[in-house]
Amino acid sequence: MSEPGLRERKRQRTIQVLSDTAIRLFVEKGFDAVSVAEVAAAAEVSKPTLFRYFPAKEDLVLHRIADHEGEAARVAGEGPAPLVALRRHFLAGLERCDPVTGLNDDPDVLAFHALLYGTPALVARLHTHLERSEAALGRALGGDLDARLAAGQIVAVQRVLAQENWRRIAAGERVADVRGDAMAAAERAFGVLAAGLPRLA
Repeated sequence: MSEPGLRERKRQRTIQVLSDTAIRLFVEKGFDAVSVAEVAAAAEVSKPTLFRYFPAKEDLVLHRIADHEGEAARVAGEGPAPLVALRRHFLAGLERCDPVTGLNDDPDVLAFHALLYGTPALVARLHTHLERSEAALGRALGGDLDARLAAGQIVAVQRVLAQENWRRIAAGERVADVRGDAMAAAERAFGVLAAGLPRLA
């Protein structure tokens, strides 16, 4: 795959600066207390320029996890079986403390999660993100009703596991003390999924 051109690299930098600036301001002052105009001014762009990259204020925050949207669908196709691949991927995420698993105590990650889960407008947008992830996984698993039901269960399991990890870390527990329980919980949860969805295991 060729390297992106200068224009594309500049566009990606602008998007990153806008998102990072917005998240910093939202964490400092609260999502509802910061206007889009304030974000644009802090990032030294015009308000119309900001809206060209981010049609909604919530998108400035969700950009940080946007690359995970099609992840389950992609991983499910890696084999040898969808649930085997998804289980392996989630456990590997726990091992490397991937923020998406909730098992990460970096102060910036904790602040981001507190912003995300503590802001009703962002929780609503996160739900839309999860719905799109679920739909993509459903298509990857075959697209019929059984596939969509399976996708709903898988996405829910991953979401609940991650939120439980984040809840414990946010309450002050250390990653080292949570990791063992997180790994065991993931193994149990994926075992239940495999028992209920044998054609995917």
